Amino acid sequence: MTAEPPTLLRCAGRTVARYTTRPALAADHAPRPYLHPVTTLGGRVVTETVPEDHPHHLGAGVAVADVAGHNFWGGRTFVRDRGSVELDNHGVQRHDGFKLCDPDGFVEELSWWAGGERLLREHRTVAATALTDSAWALDLTFSLANVSGRDLSIGSPATNGRPGAAYGGFFWRAPRAPEETSAPAVFGAAPDADGELAVHGARSDWVALAGEGWTLVFAGATETTRRDPWFVRAAEYPGVGSSLAHDGRLPVPAGETCVRRVVTVVAEGRLDRAGAAALVRKAVAS
Repeated sequence: MTAEPPTLLRCAGRTVARYTTRPALAADHAPRPYLHPVTTLGGRVVTETVPEDHPHHLGAGVAVADVAGHNFWGGRTFVRDRGSVELDNHGVQRHDGFKLCDPDGFVEELSWWAGGERLLREHRTVAATALTDSAWALDLTFSLANVSGRDLSIGSPATNGRPGAAYGGFFWRAPRAPEETSAPAVFGAAPDADGELAVHGARSDWVALAGEGWTLVFAGATETTRRDPWFVRAAEYPGVGSSLAHDGRLPVPAGETCVRRVVTVVAEGRLDRAGAAALVRKAVAS
């Protein structure tokens, strides 16, 4: 796959993200468009790409571990009764083009290919909105249409037998600086939702990840999206995503479409629960 210059995303007169549409990556990384670096309004980077611990993690975007047995996440595949194994089953998200591309957002068409077949057609919308002088919001909606001509389903390592690993959908890999000695703080919308164990796998209107000098608040912006539990990592590595296939595989019948919308608040400093909630309300309403 040939790399091309990234698309810049601007907010409040500043470049806050770069979007790579055709990354030059090995097949086992499940090549796909992604946002990186994403920054605060003050320029602090809040994404990570190709980290040593998980080189198939690519900033912020959409990645699914199992679409009809094909790996659109990257890395090894978890197989029931075998564990994580190397398989030649990786898919690729191909950028077909922009229907709209403005400085503060874009509308993109993509195709999800695997095994020489187009399985899904995706319509992706990304927009940047200023919230305050120290916070902005990234609004990402993805719509996956089954164009294979047969019924498909979306799975995860959890539905394939690995408890607690229901990743797949929207995913944001956050950074951790080498000098940081503690994991980012994690909390959810509920008053007692503090810590990774409290929010991982929970259904919550929003969850927050707070590092050194930054806070990310991830909010499900539709009723359907809010029904998806959150996948959260902090101690092992910092990352937050949605779980399309948490309790069981998600059917996507032939001709049907799966739609999700996640709004992420990108803020300077460390927000408390009240501050995070206030910015989420403003971001989702805007």
